[in-house]
Amino acid sequence: MKKCYFASQYKNLNLEKGIMALINKIRERSGIAVVVIAAGLLLFILGGDDLISLIQGSGNRATQEIGEIAGNPIQAQEFALKLDDAKKSFEMQSGRTATEAEVQSLKEQVWNQYVVDYGYKAEFEALGLKVSNDELVDMVQGNNISPTIRNNFSNPQTGEFDKTAVVRYLKELKKMPIEQQQQWEKFENSLSQSRLVSKYENLLLKSNYVTKAEAEKQYQSEMTKASLKYLYVPFYSVADTTIKVTDSQLSDYLAKHKEEYKGYESRSMNYVTFPVVPSKDDSAALYNKIRELAKVMGNPNTNDSTFTRANSDVPTQLYWSLPQMPESLKSAVKTMIAGSPQGPFKEGNTYFIYKYLGTKQDTTATAKASHILISKQGLNDSAKVQAKNRALDLLKKLKAGESFEALAMQNSQDTQSGQRGGDLGYFRKGQMVKPFNDAVFAASGAGLLPNLIESDFGYHIIKITDPKSSTLYKVAVIGKTLTPSQMTRDAAYTKADQFALNAKSKSAFDELAKKEKMTVQSASRIAEGSSNINAMTGVREIVNWSFANDTKIDKVSSVFETEDQFVVATLTGKTEKDSPKVEDFREQLQTKVRNGVKAEQITAKLNGINGSTLEAIAQKYGAGALVESANDISIATGFLTSAGMDPTALGRGFALKAGKKSKVFTGENGVFIMEQIGSLPAPAIADYTTYKNNLLARSGISQYTISEAIKTNSKITDNRAKF
Repeated sequence: MKKCYFASQYKNLNLEKGIMALINKIRERSGIAVVVIAAGLLLFILGGDDLISLIQGSGNRATQEIGEIAGNPIQAQEFALKLDDAKKSFEMQSGRTATEAEVQSLKEQVWNQYVVDYGYKAEFEALGLKVSNDELVDMVQGNNISPTIRNNFSNPQTGEFDKTAVVRYLKELKKMPIEQQQQWEKFENSLSQSRLVSKYENLLLKSNYVTKAEAEKQYQSEMTKASLKYLYVPFYSVADTTIKVTDSQLSDYLAKHKEEYKGYESRSMNYVTFPVVPSKDDSAALYNKIRELAKVMGNPNTNDSTFTRANSDVPTQLYWSLPQMPESLKSAVKTMIAGSPQGPFKEGNTYFIYKYLGTKQDTTATAKASHILISKQGLNDSAKVQAKNRALDLLKKLKAGESFEALAMQNSQDTQSGQRGGDLGYFRKGQMVKPFNDAVFAASGAGLLPNLIESDFGYHIIKITDPKSSTLYKVAVIGKTLTPSQMTRDAAYTKADQFALNAKSKSAFDELAKKEKMTVQSASRIAEGSSNINAMTGVREIVNWSFANDTKIDKVSSVFETEDQFVVATLTGKTEKDSPKVEDFREQLQTKVRNGVKAEQITAKLNGINGSTLEAIAQKYGAGALVESANDISIATGFLTSAGMDPTALGRGFALKAGKKSKVFTGENGVFIMEQIGSLPAPAIADYTTYKNNLLARSGISQYTISEAIKTNSKITDNRAKF
C-alpha cells in the first residue's frame, strides 16, 4: 500500500547481471539459517554508498530505538539502512518495485538477522562452536560444498555443479576492485554464520532423547483398555442467561490465572471503505480503445508481434498450443478467419482481441482428457483386487451409456478432477504419469478407452475429449484490462477525504456513516505485525497508524489507500503487553467464570441426590443429565460420546477399580460421575523402539521451536510497528 494517495512511486530499477543469480533461491526458503545467507548475499551484492530513502525527512526518528534483542538496542537508522539495502537488492534482481507484502518479508529477514547476531551469538560462544578457515574453504570449493554455492555455480547445460567455475571466479576476484573483494568476504562470513546456526540446531535436535520408562508409559497409555460408564451434565445444559457474571468476578479470575492470560499489544478499530471501481465512462473509453486497436490489427502491414507487445496489458505471445490459450481463445480459434481481428472476448476484467494468422506443427503433442481414478495406494493385494473390480464395473456402466461426468463426480478418488466431472483439461505429452500418458497419446481419436489403465496411483478409466494434436496456432493477442481511470480514482479519494474531514470523532464517524448509508466494519485484536485487517490486505500503513503513540481511542484517521479502495478508520480499543485487563479477554473470562458457577450449581444438585445407579441419579437430576458408555478405549486416545476428548474425565475413569463409581467432579466441559465397568491391561512387550520414535517425533523440537526459544530467551522488544 502506498503511504498516501499522492505518494511518489519508486523508480524502476534495471535487472543487473552477475552474482545476483546467487539469491534466486533465497526467497523460496525460510528459517534463520537462510536469513543469514540472504543477508550476507545482500551485503556482497550491494555497495555502501546508497542513500537511505526510508529515513529521509524523519528528523530525530533515525536516532530512536525500534527494539532490543538480548540487551542490544536496535537503532532505527541502522535498521533502515539494512532494509533499504535488502529492498534495492530485491528490486535489482526482480526488475520491479517490491510490493508491500515483499517489503514486509524483507523486514522480517533483516530483523531475523539481528536475532542471529545477538540471540544466537551468546549460545555459540557458550558452547564453543566455531567454523574454521579450512571448513569454510571446504564449503566454497572443497568436498562439502554449501548448497548456496552448489545451486548457483552449476553447468547450465548439465545442471551439474562446476567447481572450476568457483575457482575461476575466485581467481578473477583478486583483480576486481577492493570493494567487491570486501563484499565477497562478507558473503563468506554469512556462510560461516549459517553453518554455525546449523551446527547449533543439529546439536539440540540430536540431544533430544526418550527413556525406556517414558516409552513404556506411552505404550501403557495407548494399549491399556477400559470400558467406562458415566453420568455427564454439560455446562451448556444450564442457560447462560441464568448466570450473572460481574466485573469483580472476572477481575478475581484474571488475577488468579495470570499465567494463562498474557498481555499483548493489539488494536481494535472500525472503518469504512470507498471502493475504486471502473465507471461507465471507463468502460466506454476501454471499448473505444479496443475498437481502435482492432482497426490497426486489421491492417495487413501491421507488425503483429511488436504491436501486440506494445499495446497489451497482459503478457502475450504469438504461437499458442491449446493448453496455453485463454478459455475464450480455445473455443474460438478453430473457426477464426485468417487476418481478421475478432473480439472482444471477456475473461474476468480483461478484454481480448485476437487475430488468427495460421498454424504450424509443434515438436510436442497436446491432448485433452477426463478420467475416473480408483486408487490402489496403501492397499493390500486383496483390497487392490476389489478396487480393480470396482473400476471394471464402472467401465462396464460407461460402455452401457451412463454419464461419464456423473460417475466421475460420484466415484473418482481424484477429488480435484472429480468435482469437474473428471475433466483434466489440456496437457502436453510427458506431463502425465507414463501409463496414462502412453494410453492417451497412442489413441487415434476421441472417446472412451476400452480398457483400464493401471498406474502407481491406481486404475484409470479414460475418456479422450480432444485427441492428440501437434498444432501450434499463430494468433496475435491484445488483452486490455478494465481499470478505474484517474478521474474515477480522484472522485473516490475526494469522497473519502471529505468523510475523514467531517468525522472528527468516533461519534461523528458513526453518525456520518449512518447518514451516508455506509457499512461500518469492525476489526478486533489486530497485532503489531499484521499484514491484513479482516480480509483486507495491503494495510500496513493503517496498522502502523493504529499503533502510533499519538493515536488515541476514538481518533479518526486520514485517508489510506489499498490496492482497490480508500479506507478511513477510527480506533476503538487497545490492549497493552504489560498491563492485561479484563476487557482484553472479556469473552474468554466470562465463559470460564460462568462455567465455574454452573459447575458449582450442578455439583451441589448431584451431591444432594441419593441413587444406586447412574441411571437413577440422572432420572432424579432431570433434564440435562446424560448417561453414556465408552467401551474398550485407551487413556491416550479415548473419546467420550458427548463430552468428546476430556483428559480429566478419562483419568478419573481409568483410576477407578472395576464396579466402582467416582465422586462428582468437574471436567473440561461439564460435570461427571464416572464408573469403570472393566479394564484390560496392556500385553507385555520387550521392545519399545516404536513408542520411543513416536515420542521423539511428537516432542515438538524443530528448527522452528529452537528459533522461538532463542527469541524468548533474548527478551526481545519489538517496536517496529511504531516506526
